[in-house]
Amino acid sequence: QVQLVESGGGLVQAGGSLRLSCAASGRTFSSANMGWFRQAPGKESEFVARIRWSGGITYSADYTDSVKGRFTISRDNAKNTIYLEMNSLKPEDTAVYYCAAASRITSATMRRSVEYDYWGQGTQVTVSS
Repeated sequence: QVQLVESGGGLVQAGGSLRLSCAASGRTFSSANMGWFRQAPGKESEFVARIRWSGGITYSADYTDSVKGRFTISRDNAKNTIYLEMNSLKPEDTAVYYCAAASRITSATMRRSVEYDYWGQGTQVTVSS
């Protein structure tokens, strides 16, 4: 069983920064695809970013267009943790952010929430204008 625990959310003014963390336990992800999704009130869940790696090599990272150039996803194998560095935050980034892990690669993009098997409890990010 895999547990994912997010942290780092909070309230920030527009233009500010936050770093979200997702610590995984129950399994060591030496090779994996993990991602971040978000859900704003009254809206559907939205893909934000994902990272894929094997051993010590990060193969690829992908971002939804609205966060490209502002958000960076990264991972620390030693800590079994992935991060989402969020800069130049906008009010429209306000949402609950969820970390997710996939047990296998089912597509080239891995942007669909149904492709992920494990989910964290979510962390609230609120950006004030």
